[in-house]
Amino acid sequence: MTIVVGYVPKPEGRAALRAALDEADRRAESLHVLNTSRGDALVDPSYASPQDLEDVRRLLEEAGVEFDLEHRVGGRDGAEEVVEAAEKQNASLIVIGLRRRSPTGKLIFGSNAQRILLDAPCPVLAVKAPAGEAAGHLH
Repeated sequence: MTIVVGYVPKPEGRAALRAALDEADRRAESLHVLNTSRGDALVDPSYASPQDLEDVRRLLEEAGVEFDLEHRVGGRDGAEEVVEAAEKQNASLIVIGLRRRSPTGKLIFGSNAQRILLDAPCPVLAVKAPAGEAAGHLH
C-alpha cells in the first residue's frame, strides 16, 4: 500500500515528510509525496521550488524508501488534491503537517487540514513541526 503525504516547503511540511518516512519504514510501504498549487497567485509559498524538490528527493533516496513525487499546478485547493491522491493511490494513511497556532487559532484547525480530516478515505496522521524550527532545508 501507499502513504500519501501533503508536502509544503515549510516547517510543518518537513515534519509531515519526516513522519511519513517513519511510517513508510515501519509499515514497509511506499510514499506518494504531493505538492500542488491552485495557480491563482503570482507567488504561492506552499508550492515547492526546484531546490525544495531536490532536497525532498535526496532525503527519500537516502532513506531507501520507494516513492513518487507529484508536483504540479492543479486548479483545486490542497485538501481536494490530497484526498483525491489518497483515493487514487488506495492509501493506507495520509500524513499532513499542522502549523502552530495561537490560543485563539487552536479553536479550529486550518481549513485544509480540517477538510482532509473530514473527507479522507483512510486514517490521517497530523503532525506539528518541532517548536522553534525555522524555515530551511530538510535534514
